[in-house]
Order: sequence, then structure tokens, then C-alpha cells
Amino acid sequence: MSLFAASSRRPLVMGVLNVTPDSFFDGGRWLERGAAIERALEMVAEGADVIDVGGESTRPGAQDVPAEEQIRRVLPVIEALAGRVRVSIDTRSAQVAAAAVGAGATLINDVSASLWQVAADHGVGWIAMHMLGDPLTMQDLTMQDRPAYGDVVSEIATFLKARAEVAAAAGVDEVWIDPGIGFGKTVEHNLALLRGLDAFVKLGRPVLVGTSRKGFLGSVTARNGVVPAPEDRIEASVATAVWAVLRGARMVRVHDVAPTVHAIRLMEAPLEEAMA
Repeated sequence: MSLFAASSRRPLVMGVLNVTPDSFFDGGRWLERGAAIERALEMVAEGADVIDVGGESTRPGAQDVPAEEQIRRVLPVIEALAGRVRVSIDTRSAQVAAAAVGAGATLINDVSASLWQVAADHGVGWIAMHMLGDPLTMQDLTMQDRPAYGDVVSEIATFLKARAEVAAAAGVDEVWIDPGIGFGKTVEHNLALLRGLDAFVKLGRPVLVGTSRKGFLGSVTARNGVVPAPEDRIEASVATAVWAVLRGARMVRVHDVAPTVHAIRLMEAPLEEAMA
């Protein structure tokens, strides 16, 4: 496969908007409605194609948030953004997803890969992500319970293929797949998924990849035993987003929209010239 995405369509950038107090990188920054809307519009100005609004953190170790509280957090923001930019709802709850779609969201970003029927019932897009376990337990890296796979790429590709087919059969016209980097995977698993993105692209569904600011980037870029904190992982985040696009991802989910958009544009320019 060419290093450039098989389709000539421009890859999309999804901006992360966590309306939460406890997300691993930006928790609490956009909890207030006005701040959240301002940040979303800033990302749109920077080139974001989709704003992914979430009212529940799914970082490792996160506790469940009741659907009613998620709805209270996200609905005012979605209502303000709908019609100005495409909005996705980041949730595992059917109740939250349905309420968000009613408020104007047109894409369900589903880390549980279980909400295809909601998408079918409401005629919106659906992203199926792979997660081993749940946020509370998925990154237990003790020797007894660390994430384990036989062939991580093959197993996750098989899982996502099956979920995508079920969703399509239920009537979902727009189905995305996401290998779930950082969700129940070791550093080695995450790197294997990045190397093996072709296996997901070959499934024929548009692929979303999210590496932004995640812990494995800190592990890979650590020097002299010092692991960069999330706020110091921007270069690694942009580099892996560009890698994902080069391997065929159709959308990347990021906290840092402007540098990611700039990097993708610069990456595309010589490739487009070469293919002209």
C-alpha cells in the first residue's frame, strides 16, 4: 500500500473536548460551559473537522459517571456547537448517546463498541473502538493482570470487523473503527498496533486513531529515567498522528489541533506533488 492514504480525501482531525473534572490531560479546564464552547470554536478555527465532546473520563482507573451527570455536562455544549461544526459524543451510555444526538451530535464515539443500535435508530455515524476490560481495570500492569493478547493486531482487527458488520447489518451507514490505543494495552501492544495499522485499513472501514498525550508516548520518549508528563508529549503526539495518517487512518483524535493540522498539511504537500 502507498504510504499515503488509499483515498485522496483529506484526512480529518477530531478535536478532544473533555467536559470533565478528571480527564488525564485536560480535566477541569473546560468544565464550565462558556470555556468549553470557547475551546471548541478555537479548535474549529485551528482546523478541526469534528469536536468530540465527552462528559465521562475513560482514562485508566476512571470511575463511572452516571448518565444524568454526563448529560448535564455535555448537552449545553453540544447544543451550542451543533450547526457550527460536526459534533461527536464520547460515551459508553446509550442514554447519553441518544440525548446527545437529540441535541445535535451526528457521530457516536463509542469506546465500548456496543452502541450501534442507537446509531442505527437515530441515523448517525458510529465509531467502534476496542477496549480490553473497562477504564477502571484496563491498564492494570501487575504481573498477574497485565493486558495480554496472542496476536494483538489480528485479535483486535477480528473484533472490530465483526462489530462493524453487525452495525452495518443493523442499518448504520457510517461505521468507523478504532484499535483503541492505550485502552487495555501495554506499550508494546500500542506500538504493534501503530506498526500494523494496514490490517485495520484493509478491513474497508474508515479508521480513527487516537494517541494524543497518552502514557505510552511518555514511556517511549523517556530519557535518563524521566518520563515526560502529558503536557510534554506534544511532539510525540503529532508524530504518531502523522504516522497514522501515512498508514491510512482517515481521522486522528487529538488535543493539539493546530500543530497536527500543520504537520498533516506539510506531510501531504510533497506526496500530492509526487502523485500529480
